[in-house]
Amino acid sequence: MQAAHDFREECDAINALLSSLSDADFNRETGFKSWTIGEVIEHLHLFNIAADASLAGTTAFTEFCARILPDMAKGHRALQRAWFGKTPASETYQAWQALYPDMADHFASADPDARVRWFGPDMSVRSCIIARQMEHWAHAQAIYDVLGVTRNTGDRLKNVAHIGVTTYSWSFRVNGLEPPKPKPYIRLTAPSGTIWEWNDMQADNRIDGSAESFCQVVTQCRNIGDMDIDLTTVGDTAEQWMRIAQCFAGPPETPPNVGTRRRADA
Repeated sequence: MQAAHDFREECDAINALLSSLSDADFNRETGFKSWTIGEVIEHLHLFNIAADASLAGTTAFTEFCARILPDMAKGHRALQRAWFGKTPASETYQAWQALYPDMADHFASADPDARVRWFGPDMSVRSCIIARQMEHWAHAQAIYDVLGVTRNTGDRLKNVAHIGVTTYSWSFRVNGLEPPKPKPYIRLTAPSGTIWEWNDMQADNRIDGSAESFCQVVTQCRNIGDMDIDLTTVGDTAEQWMRIAQCFAGPPETPPNVGTRRRADA
């Protein structure tokens, strides 16, 4: 299953970024809700444990949920404190580093169309591992930014872009709005230069530009107002969507304000 290999490559890239950090570096505050680098890794590792448990079967996932649900309503930071306690962030990084390759192997050998449980609706095995890739890609952006490192992403990014496109209706509904029709035509340039397209061609209702910039907007790593050069919207529907785009589950989130999330040396 290619999606499992894409997940592993995403994690490998993040691992290469983190491998030279000191213990103190894990305490550096990022632009994502003031989380530290260590807190970002805690979040990714905890939900990798959840995904691996979901693949293992209903019993394993139910047992995992019984452990975390009492703290989950208190927010992710409280949940992570309850789970990891005073474990140094560098040790959690090592645990994440040890789990993700095995997890990728587990998903690669599974039936991609089998159903697994999650905190919301059940999903396919393929969708589950793609969602893990998306979350890693999105949260890692805050780490690249605070370290002042320019990201070099590959065409595995198409998985993230596809989630962004297919959550068009969700972005409106989670904000209490009826999704306008038709959906905008999407034409994105991949990191390799390949053109990716979704939906019917429309000259007056479209989004054109960098796939990476599109992914940064739909994952709320950036505000659409920061993407004037790399991403163009045509028509009211496309513009409205990009102002509220949210490709992840949960309650509605407000995208970052213009200019508030950027690479440290930019």
